[in-house]
Amino acid sequence: MRLLQRLAAALGLMSAVASTTPAMGPDIDSAQVKAARARLGGQFVPLPITQTRWLMSELEHAEILADTGDLSLAGRLMRAARRDGTLAGVLEMRTGGLVRLPKSFRGDTEIAAALQLGKDSIRPVFDEMCPPTELAAFASDIVLLGVGVALLEPVPGRDYPIFIRLEPENLRYRWSENRWYYVSTAGHVPITPGDGRWVLHTSGSVAPWQRGLWRAVGESWIDKQQARLNKSNWEGKLANPARVAVSPHGASEMQRQKWWRAVMAWGVNTVFGVTPGYDVKLLESNGRGYECFLETIKGADRDIVIALTGSTVLIDGGSGFSNIDVHAAIRADLIQATADALAYTLNTQVLPQWAIARWGEDALERAALVAWDVTPPEDITKEASAMGQAANALTALNAALATTEDEVDVPAFLKQYKIPIRKRAVASSPAPANTTDDDGSVDVEVDEDLREAA
Repeated sequence: MRLLQRLAAALGLMSAVASTTPAMGPDIDSAQVKAARARLGGQFVPLPITQTRWLMSELEHAEILADTGDLSLAGRLMRAARRDGTLAGVLEMRTGGLVRLPKSFRGDTEIAAALQLGKDSIRPVFDEMCPPTELAAFASDIVLLGVGVALLEPVPGRDYPIFIRLEPENLRYRWSENRWYYVSTAGHVPITPGDGRWVLHTSGSVAPWQRGLWRAVGESWIDKQQARLNKSNWEGKLANPARVAVSPHGASEMQRQKWWRAVMAWGVNTVFGVTPGYDVKLLESNGRGYECFLETIKGADRDIVIALTGSTVLIDGGSGFSNIDVHAAIRADLIQATADALAYTLNTQVLPQWAIARWGEDALERAALVAWDVTPPEDITKEASAMGQAANALTALNAALATTEDEVDVPAFLKQYKIPIRKRAVASSPAPANTTDDDGSVDVEVDEDLREAA
């Protein structure tokens, strides 16, 4: 507990209004939870509830439940919505594309180097501890629901755990306690972010689920599903033409039955030879009702793309569309916001705990930090070009001022153009040389330590 309090104070994990009410449930590493997991082969997450049809009334019910702290229906809705191709593709671009951007580590040199070196595997320790697929799913929960939860599971034989993203539909927030719980196979288990086992991201301190995109995405997705079902129903009833056969009034019952059997057997390349009074034709629908369903589907896809990317590049095309990438398709500030949120959670609830486990409590003061470089490649090129132009301008200005008493204020110039600088390393002084006096004698400078030793 003392270590957790130190972590909370150093990393800002606990707010000024943190819960002071004792947790009403077993700890993640308690004997009760371990026994329950052992009975199920180690399983901690309960069996998911699958729902294949959704109505707008259920979205409204999910909103009411969420505001009471129950994310079961909202989480289940987003899990179902990921079956949609448009949503799955755009979401993967925003989160999966993000976590695979270049990473940078800063802080203690030893710890940063350890994160980038594979100790017992070919992948770096950071990727082994935080697999990109798990981080992408965790980031997706942050974007859609405003909340993400994961478990750090210890691995026998390794001194670092593995980050396992958990389904957010099992999250419960108790307003009366100001505490989060996870509905597991062992019951409601209290969540303590940053204790070395739990990882919890909330987009804000109060009602973070209200900052997720699940309402907008859910409404569009349900509209799209209903439109697709209605479109299929229309196609089944009206897309295929009806066969109309006419027999003369004077035909006998046997003649009519024979005629209807011939029409019912109408197949590919069927030819009818009819006598006067008999007729056969196709009756096709000239309605355009299906177009409203197509427009609904198109509008739903557009709303989903705009909600997730902040633009319509993926739909309308535009600059960079022919060679699409994460920077061209998604608004830069959205990529930056997701990257910052993910990095902050890992830097406060994952990396410090791993550093303490490997190097002890003193490592808390020098833990390394991770960040994703979300700068578009073209911006890097432009920045390098601007620095080169600034250097040429500085040289030209100094040459122009050479005949005057003025000179360019170099530090101010560099600061204006945001060019990073540092003090130049001073070379070590050369060994003192022997000096010759006027009388020809040679004085040899002797180190004081050597003089005392002599």
